[in-house]
Amino acid sequence: MTEEIPPIVELAEWFQTPPGQYVLAWEREQFDKIVADVFGYYAWQVGLADFNLLHDNRMPFKGWVGAQMPSDSQKALWQGCVVAQPDALPFETQSVDLLVLPHAFECTDAPHAVLREAERVLVPEGRLVVSGFNPWSLWGARNATPGMEPWLPRPFSSQVSLPRLKDWLKLMSFDVEPGRFGCYAPACRTEKWLQRWSFMEAHGGRWWAFGGAVYVVCAVKRVAGMRLVGAPWKSKKRRRRARVAPVVVNRQPGPDKL
Repeated sequence: MTEEIPPIVELAEWFQTPPGQYVLAWEREQFDKIVADVFGYYAWQVGLADFNLLHDNRMPFKGWVGAQMPSDSQKALWQGCVVAQPDALPFETQSVDLLVLPHAFECTDAPHAVLREAERVLVPEGRLVVSGFNPWSLWGARNATPGMEPWLPRPFSSQVSLPRLKDWLKLMSFDVEPGRFGCYAPACRTEKWLQRWSFMEAHGGRWWAFGGAVYVVCAVKRVAGMRLVGAPWKSKKRRRRARVAPVVVNRQPGPDKL
C-alpha cells in the first residue's frame, strides 16, 4: 500500500517541472510587486516552504506555516516555521499583518474554512494575497476534459475561479483589488514549446483577458464601524463665539434737552 502524497507536497513537486517553473516565475513577479509596500510587523506564508514569496517585504518577521515541518535548508529561508493546517492557524485573533496563500484553497477540501481562518487572524486593514489556477483557461479546460491525461496535479480537480473567490471575500467584508491573470501559453510539457508560445504573454491580456492559466489577487480586511482617529494636535476644535443679541435702548431726553 503506497502512502498518499499530501496535496501541497505534490504541488511543490509539480513546480519543479517546466510548466511549474513557468507558472512560478510569473507568480513570483506578482507577489513581489504586491507585498513590497505592505507594512506591519508579522507576515506569514502558508505552504510551499521552498519558495519565499515574502522575500521583497520589509516586515521585521516573516514566517512559514504548513502541514509538515520543512527541511533544514527550507527553514533557513524563514525567521520561524509552524506546523499547522491552513484552516486552523495557531495565531491569536487579529495578530497578522500580511498573509499569503499560494494555491492554498486548491490544496484543501474546505476552502471556506481557510478563508474564515485568514479573516480571523488578520488585523484590521491587514492584507491577504491569494494565487490559484484559473479553471476557465486552456489549462483548466484540458484538465477537465474527460479521457485526457490530467494536466495539473491531482489536488486541483476542484478549482476556485477568481470571480467566485472575489464574491467570497466581499461577503467577509474584504475590499478586493483587481486580480491579475498570467501564463497564457497553451498546455505544453517542455520548456522548448513554452518558449515558442511566449508571445502569448504580451497579447493574451488583450485577446483573452480572463484566459490566463493562473491568477493572483490581493484583498484588504475592513472592520465595520472602525474609524481611524488622527493625532489630537492636527485637528483643533473651533470655539464658537457667543452671539450677543442686540439690545434696543430707549433713551429719554434729559431736562436740559427739553
